[in-house]
Amino acid sequence: MKQTSQLLILLTTAIFISCGGKEKKKENFSYEKTVPTEQTAPAVESVPASKRVNLSDKGIGPIKSLELTPEIDQAMATHGEDIYTKMCTACHRADKKFIGPAPTGILERRTPEWVMNMILNPEEMIQSNPLAKDLLTEFNGAPMANQNLTEVEARAVLEYFRTLK
Repeated sequence: MKQTSQLLILLTTAIFISCGGKEKKKENFSYEKTVPTEQTAPAVESVPASKRVNLSDKGIGPIKSLELTPEIDQAMATHGEDIYTKMCTACHRADKKFIGPAPTGILERRTPEWVMNMILNPEEMIQSNPLAKDLLTEFNGAPMANQNLTEVEARAVLEYFRTLK
């Protein structure tokens, strides 16, 4: 019996020793959401420039207004496809991102004037147009080359773009 009581005392002492001792630092952890005291910067535009829709910007260049007919001019589109194949496929693929953006569906994201001005006046567009600047950044600083197309040729390329779905 004496052994049992000594064992019980030893066990109780061990429990007290293991539970007591140093005071732990209380960490400031909370599940509550804290409100930042400083204003944070606005979120960066999550939509890449090539996918962004802007149907009000006409760009910078000679084309100020352009009306597209509901019907696609097939002869003009065929001529535009020839020009595109010769002059543009080094950097653009019709339906996928390459060195430059894909033109498929471009008129759902840009005005016809913007597209024409980008074709005819890429240097000034890249320097001064915010969307063109964002595209330059998105495509690793590869500027669009000026192919020195005439307005008629650029309009034919635009008509070809209308056929890409």
